[in-house]
Amino acid sequence: MQFNHLPVFNLKAVLNETGVKAELLRAWERRYRVPAPQRTSGGHRLYSDYDIALIKWLRARQSEGMSISSAVELWREFSESGRDPLLDSPSETSSTEVRPVETAGQIDLLRQNWLNACMAFDSLTAGTVMDLAFSIYPVETVCSDLLQGGLSEIGELWYQGKVTVQQEHFASNLAIRRIETLIAASPNPTRSQTILLACPAGEWHTFPALLLNLFLRRKGFDVVYLGANMPLENLEQTAAVVRPSAIILTAQRLATAASVKQAGLVFQKMKIPLAFGGRIFNLIPELQASIPGAFLGESLNDSIDRLEKVILHHEIAPIKSDDHLTTIVTHFQSKKLLIEARVIESTRQQGMNIEYINEVNDFFSSSLIASLMLGDLAYIESDLEWVKSLLEIRKMSGDLFSYLMNYAHAVDLEMGDTGRWISHWIHDYIKKAQGNKWL
Repeated sequence: MQFNHLPVFNLKAVLNETGVKAELLRAWERRYRVPAPQRTSGGHRLYSDYDIALIKWLRARQSEGMSISSAVELWREFSESGRDPLLDSPSETSSTEVRPVETAGQIDLLRQNWLNACMAFDSLTAGTVMDLAFSIYPVETVCSDLLQGGLSEIGELWYQGKVTVQQEHFASNLAIRRIETLIAASPNPTRSQTILLACPAGEWHTFPALLLNLFLRRKGFDVVYLGANMPLENLEQTAAVVRPSAIILTAQRLATAASVKQAGLVFQKMKIPLAFGGRIFNLIPELQASIPGAFLGESLNDSIDRLEKVILHHEIAPIKSDDHLTTIVTHFQSKKLLIEARVIESTRQQGMNIEYINEVNDFFSSSLIASLMLGDLAYIESDLEWVKSLLEIRKMSGDLFSYLMNYAHAVDLEMGDTGRWISHWIHDYIKKAQGNKWL
């Protein structure tokens, strides 16, 4: 698109066209000399069609979370490299789902540059990379491909011991601050539906929920966002007050997927549809069928369309609790501390390091309870690699095989016949693992 550079518009016309206040526009001109209007013989400002487009471009960058100084700097970087920012940027009226063809591969490079800056604790460079990405790509693309994709890579590197906790936290905080800025700049709701959004009890990973908050707001929904680790009682109280069109819960771990199921059973009785998503449901697709709600899909880009169908049809198949498994869970919870004490004692008698055994016990027991609540002990297999890693990271002598054997023995001693289902599964798993030479 070509823009006329002839200065023909007065200040009032520009203010009406752009929505920028006169004092703000004058401040931009004083501080940054952008835009640079012509003057009449009487000293009145005259702006061109190109000037108006420039002002709109700067406002668009601000709505994406960029400061005006960064937006002007980015504009100048484009201009000094011989590129016209207005021609290189996607149309403000184009669909946010369309990725610019001429820069389709650049998002991967930008993500890597952002990761490198985060690893070096370089917030200035990381911020500049984000600013550049938002100037080229739609908000949804940058948030999903650069920020969420980057944090996923950092998480995997941390798991492999190649990234420190400090680096992971630094990157997460940078990403969260940018998303919160975008949320604060979101327009007022244009739809009548209200969405209650939260992370269930025990879930502290808020980034996916924050992204969904942003995407929903950009689609015009009114969102009541409650954040991390929201107890079921609090969710129930809020839902009774808000009466949302739908409730969304996000879970990244097996234990919090069980919390989603508990919440879904409560919301069934309240006749409020539940939608859910998160990493654990992608990792174990079978889990989706155990939740009394609608799965939002494997990616955030799928979630909005699916949510609209949930609100429209409100058809959720009821799921009943398994009384047999409920009995086992109740008995196990009453004996949990005694079981873990026996595991500690067995580990000590075998001459193994027990300094971090409580941490391992807490994780394994939580995963075991969650698997029972979700209906299948086999779900715990997704967490056993992490138990193995905990044993190795904490430099505990003994391996996963020894730990599981001690745990099964403790279950038999403390739970008797009720615990046989658990101990038999552990023994069967060990046989299978030994056969595969995994341990």
